[in-house]
Amino acid sequence: MIFTTLANLFFRQRMRRIDQFRLFPHDVQAQQFQGLIQSAKNTEWGKLYDYSSIKNPEQFRQRVPVSAYEQLYPYIERMLRGEQNVLWASHIDKFSKSSGTTNARSKFIPVSNEALKECNYRGGQDMLALYIDNYPDTKVLAGKTLSIGGSLSPNHLNPNSYYGDVSAVLMKNLPFWAEYLRTPSLKTALMDKWEEKIEAMAQETLRQNVTSMAGVPTWTVVLLQRILDITGKSNICEVWENLEVFFHGAVAFHPYRQLFKQLIPSDKMHYLEVYNASEGFFGLQDQKNSDEMLLLLDYGVYFEFLPVEEWDKEQPKAIGLDQVELGKTYAVLISTNAGLWRYNIGDTVKFTSISPYRIKIAGRTKHFINAFGEEVMVENAEIAITTACEATNAIINNFTAAPIYLSSDKNGSYNRGGHEWVIEFEKQPENLTTFTQILDETLRQLNADYDAKRYQDIALVAPLVHAAPKGTFFEWLKRKNKLGGQNKVPRLSNSREYIEEVLAVMR
Repeated sequence: MIFTTLANLFFRQRMRRIDQFRLFPHDVQAQQFQGLIQSAKNTEWGKLYDYSSIKNPEQFRQRVPVSAYEQLYPYIERMLRGEQNVLWASHIDKFSKSSGTTNARSKFIPVSNEALKECNYRGGQDMLALYIDNYPDTKVLAGKTLSIGGSLSPNHLNPNSYYGDVSAVLMKNLPFWAEYLRTPSLKTALMDKWEEKIEAMAQETLRQNVTSMAGVPTWTVVLLQRILDITGKSNICEVWENLEVFFHGAVAFHPYRQLFKQLIPSDKMHYLEVYNASEGFFGLQDQKNSDEMLLLLDYGVYFEFLPVEEWDKEQPKAIGLDQVELGKTYAVLISTNAGLWRYNIGDTVKFTSISPYRIKIAGRTKHFINAFGEEVMVENAEIAITTACEATNAIINNFTAAPIYLSSDKNGSYNRGGHEWVIEFEKQPENLTTFTQILDETLRQLNADYDAKRYQDIALVAPLVHAAPKGTFFEWLKRKNKLGGQNKVPRLSNSREYIEEVLAVMR
C-alpha cells in the first residue's frame, strides 16, 4: 500500500513533465539539442565536426551528415573493442543487438547510462504514468508485469562489456522498483534457449498475480497459449483474474486484436501501444480510445525527419519537428545521448497531430513492395489484412508478402506480375477466395498506385495467398536462430528472399 502511494506521487510528477513537452515541444527539443551538442563536443566525433562552434540545428544539419548504420559502424566497432569517448563522452560497456530479420549482420547499438536512465527507464515510468492518469482506479501496481525479454552475451571483442536484445539489457540493469514489479525472475527472463525459456516462464508465472503484460504480440501469444495448454483453462482470464493491460510494441497490433480477444475475453482489458526500439524509447499511447502515440521529447533524443522524396538521395535534406505536416510519411532521424548522430533508424511515421505531436508508425524504409511502381507500404498491408480478417471471421498469427516478378515461359508466353502472400491463420477464413478478394479490394481503396497497376490486370494480377500451417513462421525464425525477444517477421519485402525461405518450410 505504501509502495503504491509513493509510486502514484512519483507518476504525478512525471505527468507534469509530460505536460511540459506537450505544451512547449520546440523549447524542450531545443534544450535536448543543446545538451547533446555540449555533452559530445570533446568526443572524437564532436571534434571531427567541431561541435564546439555549432550554435543551432541549421548549422548541425549543414555540417553533420545523415548516417545509416554502415557509416557509424567503424566508430561503433572501436567502442565494441573498448575504446571510449568516440561517439559519446561517458563510459559505454553495453550494446543492444538489433533483431531485425532484414540484415544478415546484426547491428550493435551503444547504450550509455544516460540513455538507460533518461530514455529507456523514463519510457517505462511514463508508460505507467499515462496509464494511471487515464485509469485512476487501476490496480496495476498491486500485481506483477509479465515481460518477455531476450538474452545477453559476452562481447568477444572486449570481455568487459556485453550485448543483447534491448529488453535483456534493460532487465539486467533495472532499478529496484521496476524489478520488484516484474515477473518472471531475471534468471528465467534472460535464458537464451527460447523453447526452454517459454516453458520456464509459463511454469513460473501462471500462479503469480499478473496485472499487466509488456512485449511483442507474436511472442506473447506463444507464451499465453502454452500457459493455457499447461493449465487446461479456456482463457487467460481464468489464470490471471486481475490482468488489465497489455503494453505492446515492435509490430502493429490491429492484425492481432481478435486473437487477443479470444485469449483474453474481457471488456476490462486494455491495450496500449509503445514505440520502443533498440535505439531508444520514442512514443507512447497517451489517450484511451486512440492508438496514436505521443512523441516523447525530453528523453535525450533530438528528432529530425526525412520526407519520402529524400530517402534515396546521397545527401538527403531533413526537416525539424517544426516543419512536419499532418498525414505525410517521414523517415525518422535521431541524435541521442548514446552517440547516434543524425542516425536513420529505418522506421517511418505519420503525424496525426501537431498539438501535441502524435504519430503512427507507417512501416520501415526497406519494408515495402514497389516492384511495379505500386508503392505498397506496411501500413497498407496491415489495414488490408485486418479488414479481410474481420469480413471472413479469420484470425491471423503472422504473415509476409513479396512480389511475383514478370516472366516468360519457354514458348515466349508473357506472365504478368503480382503479389504473393503467406499467411498463418490462428483461425482460417470462412472462404480463402473471399478473403483474397477483400484483401485486394482494400489495398486498391487505400493505395491509388496499386489500384492503377491492378486496373484490368494490366501490370498486376490478383494476389496469390497461401494459408500456411500453424507453426510455419516459428519454424522459419528458428532456422534463422531468431526466436524470441524483439525478433519479428518482415511484413513486406521488395525481394523474394524471405518468402522463398518461408515457402521452403511449408514444402
